[in-house]
Amino acid sequence: MTQRAPTSAPKRIFVAALATETNTFSPIHIDRAAFVASLYAPPGQHPDTPTLCTAPIPVGRRVCAELGWTLIEGTAAWADPAGLVARATYEGLRDEILDQLRAALPVDAVVLGLHGAMVAQGQIDPEGDLLTRIRDMVGPEVLVCAELDPHSHLTAKRVAAADFFVVFKEFPHTDFVDRAEDLWRIAVDRLLGRVHPVMTVFDCRMIDVFPTSREPMRGFVNRLIQIEEADPRVLSLSVIHGFMAGDVPEMGTKMIAVTDGHADLGAELAERLGMELYANRGKHLMPALGPVQAVAEALAAAKGPVVIADMWDNPGGGTAGDATVVLKELIAQGATGAAVGTIWDPIAVQLCTAAGEGATIALRFGAKSAPETGEPVDALVRVEQVEPHAEMRFGESVVPFGPAVRIALLDEAGRDRGITVILNTVRAQSYDPSLFTALGIDPLAQRVLVVKSTNHFYAAFSPIATETLYCSAGRPYPNDPATNPYRLVRRNIWPRHPDPFAAGARP
Repeated sequence: MTQRAPTSAPKRIFVAALATETNTFSPIHIDRAAFVASLYAPPGQHPDTPTLCTAPIPVGRRVCAELGWTLIEGTAAWADPAGLVARATYEGLRDEILDQLRAALPVDAVVLGLHGAMVAQGQIDPEGDLLTRIRDMVGPEVLVCAELDPHSHLTAKRVAAADFFVVFKEFPHTDFVDRAEDLWRIAVDRLLGRVHPVMTVFDCRMIDVFPTSREPMRGFVNRLIQIEEADPRVLSLSVIHGFMAGDVPEMGTKMIAVTDGHADLGAELAERLGMELYANRGKHLMPALGPVQAVAEALAAAKGPVVIADMWDNPGGGTAGDATVVLKELIAQGATGAAVGTIWDPIAVQLCTAAGEGATIALRFGAKSAPETGEPVDALVRVEQVEPHAEMRFGESVVPFGPAVRIALLDEAGRDRGITVILNTVRAQSYDPSLFTALGIDPLAQRVLVVKSTNHFYAAFSPIATETLYCSAGRPYPNDPATNPYRLVRRNIWPRHPDPFAAGARP
């Protein structure tokens, strides 16, 4: 291919972030206050610490400073996953960023941090809407690129509007900063005329879950990295896992190849790798136990802490995080030395905070949000600790989950049952053992740790766990794509269709 001559003229680049993950089945709707509670940073006010979907901003600060380029920062907004975003909230944040971009023109590039699974009231494809409006504003010659979460929906509208996407490779998403570095590396090389990124996409026609902490996905991601390192024509390879709780027409797994002007190579790679994923359909997800067996195995372990992942009551997938099924089973089996982090119940947190540390109160908590989350727990409890601003680590970022309280469950006589529960106000999945230490619990001293997470917990908890058990307890999250009550998801996709690549598979 013929490359354009490199130029050293200083560049002007606009960067912003707008992200959340929408579980369209979740009863918890997102308004502007939800973004403010998680992260809302006006221009120039994003912290130096990167967050999951806003890493392009702090990485861009460093890159542009090193090159002597001008970085114009727009708003960064992230809301923890939940249900539909209010229309006024999405449109307000979208227009805020668009107005900032308009004021910054002319620019040489627009670099974005997006999640990719947002759905708003009246807007089925917010990211496609935002990217299209940006493309219409800056024209066809300006570079437009974004970092995405793999649990997203890669719509045709987004592909048409952007030059390229870079996607987290890891699940748990431990590489969001590394992928932001990749995004900026390709963007800089494109602006200097060193490369000409061309993006090709292959539709794998499947719905699955792809943890990279186990095979076969671990080996697959390793091979993607090896191909990128070995072939200079390949700039980036990414898998869009899809997000099965998003009932949208283009939901599903996609394979992305970004090459240096070699569209044919990209198409061949994307299809070959995508069909490898399809060949392993149904083999990626972690084997799961029922709550009775999971608790029994944890209590039978010779040494703790055993980690039980309540994998489908995952606030990171848009659920409330208030299911009590596993906690009830711990009580039923007489568990001691057990800590549960967390159960979302803002009302119970208020009651415990008002009572104060050391108080013994009768408390009803949990299981308020939706069916199949269990029954509320009625218990005598002692308020052990009140933490107005609880937060935990997630890689290089900090995740708030407070105000929060730690309570000890007592029996009818007021004796400690040996079960400790963290109640929280800001929904967040269990990323890191600092979740427990933030409320004064030593995770290493526990026999059993119960976390609310599908797999993000694994990277930080596996080094301390003697055993990790994945537990399927209830269905607060729509976790069976074969039977989920979708209205908009296409039918020619596995497992809704036994062979979507067969001739005549109905669109």
